[in-house]
Amino acid sequence: MFLCVAFAVLFSGLGVWQVERLFWKLDLIARVDARIHAEPIPAPGPQSFTAPPTGESEYRRVELDGQFLNDRETLVQAVTEQGGGFWVVTPFITNRGFVVLVNRGFVPPERRAPDSRADGQIEGPTRLIGLMRLTEPGGGFLRENDPAADRWYSRDVAAITEARGLDKLVAVAPYFVDADAAPMAGGFPVGGLTVVGFSNNHLIYALTWFALAALCIGGFVVVWRRRV
Repeated sequence: MFLCVAFAVLFSGLGVWQVERLFWKLDLIARVDARIHAEPIPAPGPQSFTAPPTGESEYRRVELDGQFLNDRETLVQAVTEQGGGFWVVTPFITNRGFVVLVNRGFVPPERRAPDSRADGQIEGPTRLIGLMRLTEPGGGFLRENDPAADRWYSRDVAAITEARGLDKLVAVAPYFVDADAAPMAGGFPVGGLTVVGFSNNHLIYALTWFALAALCIGGFVVVWRRRV
């Protein structure tokens, strides 16, 4: 009896479920890949701010026209393929009258100070394209954001908005945008470093559960033969 129950749980409850998760994950990867390579659309405006963005919006290519508020940038600790350093997150006030936090890209510790990368501090009207991202509330792994000390470990849109007084200006988007890899004067910040990856071990898990279910069948056969 126990082996029959174990087989049902392993095969239908876990193995089949992992197969379903596998097809769900493959569909998700395909949909995200389509967004990343699609033509950019205007970044969502205030009419959509009442409802927080969902995973269906993340990694969508968007375009923005306006200018950076360089005096209100925020440095967020980061580890990238180029090593440890900081994301440069700068408010961008759009021509449509709202602000979007833009992750302009990565800078190493020696480029932390804005005057060390003055050529990359874009002034005046500009247009940028990037990927829409969801806010990262709270902080990073085992480290909480500390706005009072200006220590940031995640791109928490609401907390950065409050710390920089942006909510006193105009409406602020509840998402942020990762800038693309457009060449930057002076070489910094380095954009286009968004990592788009999804863990997909569901096939291995499914095969494992099916194998264990097969062992239960083998055990049942052995017990039955002994009894006979």
